[in-house]
Amino acid sequence: MHHHHPADAPGHLVVQDKASADLPLACGENVLVSLSVDLDHQLRFAASQLVLTDQRLLSRASGQTDWQSWPLSTALSLHHHDHAGVGTLELHSADTRLALWHFTLDTQMQVLRLVEQFDRHILALRTGELQPEDDSAQCPTCKAQLPPDSDECPVCSRELQTPPSTWVLLRLWRFAKPYQGKLLAGFLLTLAATAATLVPPYLTMPLMDEVLIPFQNGQAIDTTKVAWLLGGLLASALFAWSLGWARTYLLALVSERIGADLRTTTFEHLLRLSLDYYGSKRTGDLMNRVGSETDRINVFLSLHALDFATDVLMIAMTAAILVSINPWLALVTLVPLPFIAWLIHVVRDRLRTGFEKIDRVWSEVTNVLADTIPGIRVVKAFAQEKREADRFRSANQYNLQVNDKLNKTWSLFSPTVSLLTEIGLLVVWGFGIWLVAHHSITVGVLTAFIAYIGRFYGRLDSMSRIVSVTQKAAAGAKRIFDILDHVSNVPDPVNPVKMPMVKGGISLDNIGFRYGSRSVIRGVSLDIQPGEMIGLVGHSGSGKSTLVNLICRFHDVSDGAISIDGTDIRRIAVADYRRNIGLVLQEPFLFFGTIAENIAYGKPDATREEIVAAARAAHAHEFILRLPQGYDSLVGERGQGLSGGERQRISIARALLIDPRILIMDEATSAVDTETEKEIQKALDNLVQGRTTIAIAHRLSTLRKADRLVVMDKGKIVEVGPHDELMARQGAYWRLYMAQQRKAEQDALIDAETAH
Repeated sequence: MHHHHPADAPGHLVVQDKASADLPLACGENVLVSLSVDLDHQLRFAASQLVLTDQRLLSRASGQTDWQSWPLSTALSLHHHDHAGVGTLELHSADTRLALWHFTLDTQMQVLRLVEQFDRHILALRTGELQPEDDSAQCPTCKAQLPPDSDECPVCSRELQTPPSTWVLLRLWRFAKPYQGKLLAGFLLTLAATAATLVPPYLTMPLMDEVLIPFQNGQAIDTTKVAWLLGGLLASALFAWSLGWARTYLLALVSERIGADLRTTTFEHLLRLSLDYYGSKRTGDLMNRVGSETDRINVFLSLHALDFATDVLMIAMTAAILVSINPWLALVTLVPLPFIAWLIHVVRDRLRTGFEKIDRVWSEVTNVLADTIPGIRVVKAFAQEKREADRFRSANQYNLQVNDKLNKTWSLFSPTVSLLTEIGLLVVWGFGIWLVAHHSITVGVLTAFIAYIGRFYGRLDSMSRIVSVTQKAAAGAKRIFDILDHVSNVPDPVNPVKMPMVKGGISLDNIGFRYGSRSVIRGVSLDIQPGEMIGLVGHSGSGKSTLVNLICRFHDVSDGAISIDGTDIRRIAVADYRRNIGLVLQEPFLFFGTIAENIAYGKPDATREEIVAAARAAHAHEFILRLPQGYDSLVGERGQGLSGGERQRISIARALLIDPRILIMDEATSAVDTETEKEIQKALDNLVQGRTTIAIAHRLSTLRKADRLVVMDKGKIVEVGPHDELMARQGAYWRLYMAQQRKAEQDALIDAETAH
């Protein structure tokens, strides 16, 4: 069976590849997958090579030079399983085991890929045609191969790291649209206010030329004229002040409203997204986006965007006035402008990337907080306070470094702008004095010019600041639109079917579900009658919880369909559908609030009688009355202060209160002692009556009352039937049951021995 090919035999190519160096290949033979498995038969660490080509499977143990090879044929099959962190891969022919490899779960992904390719080629030998590769493992946008088990395409996400363009801010218009009237008013006020501030320098010309210089030359001062001119200066100042106040107030109001709308929209959208979105995001990061990013956009809209508009208007108006007074002098004044603009632009690009980076670094800091505070009990239990403090410190340090680097550029920026303005002024003084000497202009005109230029360059400086602020706002807007552009994987139907009375018959029609590129459930079909109780059993990882998630429509099926009373659940509005489902989870989550509020979470308008009735049925009434404020006792965040069994009974009461047609229980009794389990079991019996129930349980003994048991393994259903029938069959269920019995007996023995 083993063919040993000498590496230099004629007709063989030698492949130069890390994993499979000096591999003897025939002509036209292609390597599909090559990997190294990292354990030997004694489970010691040692790398041996495994290579799959389109014709053979080859293997070379560590430390050996010869390759073993098995030509692919329909008789061969690969079996892969893992136990307690060690994976095993076995190669079988029709009747014997040919080879065996062990590996740690690090290599699991590569091994699965190998098995997948192997099965594809064996199937091709049977059917005569090679199936195309599973296209789920391709990126939908750029068709690149995705790494196993990941939804994120390395090619696309690399492109996303480029800093956002400022155009993102235009998308904020949809939030600004309702306030367009107010915005227009604000703009007009801005225009008027800017005009008013430009009056004073104009009035300095007559003051100089018609009052002060004649006085120097020996004429008396015309007091009425002076009074008029000074009055004009005061009036324009007051006018500018009142207009400026009105405009700032009006626009701040609008931008606060835009910010609030933005936050609400983002949060509502977040609530509509499906569960897998949250699987890949961190709480701290999302909190950050809804909180501080909207805030940053807000400040940008209310203050900076406005200042920028004013600056532009100011420069335009000033330029017009200057040209009207003296075109030549105006020309000299405006020469340095392009230079300054160019400098600002150069620095801007460096700043932009910097701010993007700062954002990312900053969210690292908030992430540490959001991870540590909810998990504080774990931190304390494992005495890892120092480690968390170090994590925070290093995130903070990194934040500092990035900021320092950026501040280097930034600190050079403002002085440079100031220097250029000074030089500009110098040029104007020089040219102005020359013009005065040649009697081209009066001293008054020169004074007015200098006054205007002071404002002009001041504006340039503040305009240059807009750059960094805009970049920050654009980065913030991009992160918010990232959320808003994310479409829920569980969309609401366009015209939903109304379900007035649900009976509770569920049918699964050949459903499949993929998580990323990993197929979790394959070809499951099952009909559940209204009012029937189904128990789901199987090893962990067999797909029980995923199946339940699909029935709750937390995810949508990739293939097939789930229907309730004959209607596909994708045609019912999500909220309507879930109103018929009561969920009792393994880890009951309680919100901060009173016990009564927690029980009535699914039906906030429930009366106190209904709440008490539900609590009685859930066997929770007694312990609730023992609490200091009874039903009005506050539950801490996540239900601290109650025991596991008490939390569980409150969550059962919560499910009972909405009186669902379909009840789903996930390991409802796994975390409690036997006494409490009996109480919960009684509560569950009340809950189950007259409803379709799907219960997942690890302890098979808790499923005695189930009408049928469904045994799952590796995403498929292997057995269905009542307990006695499955026991009689001595199949998968029997094996599970016997294993648990043995364990229970051993535990009993150990307990008995420790008692002696």
